[in-house]
Amino acid sequence: MEREVKIRGLMMDPVTNMPVVVLRAIQGSGTLPIWVGIYEANAIALEIEKVQTPRPMTHDLLKNVLMGLNVHVQKVVVSDLKDDTFYAVIWMEREGQTMSLDSRPSDALALALRLDCPIFVDEEVFKTSKISSTATEKTSNEELRRWLENLNDEDLGRYKM
Repeated sequence: MEREVKIRGLMMDPVTNMPVVVLRAIQGSGTLPIWVGIYEANAIALEIEKVQTPRPMTHDLLKNVLMGLNVHVQKVVVSDLKDDTFYAVIWMEREGQTMSLDSRPSDALALALRLDCPIFVDEEVFKTSKISSTATEKTSNEELRRWLENLNDEDLGRYKM
């Protein structure tokens, strides 16, 4: 089962100084932080802030290729979490044929923003992300998760990229 999410924000983790994409469930509770690389965060930030670049960036190029081939991206799904690595799938349709493409979550999210398609997280990923850590890390992760869930817009601005 999948839960639809929205990108709640993109910020710098004040502890690790790494970018974090914060996904929040549209219905019910559930927040999922995904740590991403600097370049991947920049690709997401450019679209969130609607920054126009003089030449197409990689995700803009991919969007243009898909549109040129009449491929409709139906949704992206953060589908798995293994060994502290998130996985995603991009679901596409062309001429009635559905296809899936393995992706890094950061790339899937950057593309979803550009194509305005829905973003989902597999329910197991929400569950696994809560129990995948050791006891000490789990406490820290739960504290971090509570902190992320209680962030307001002003807080997000303070830690923005």
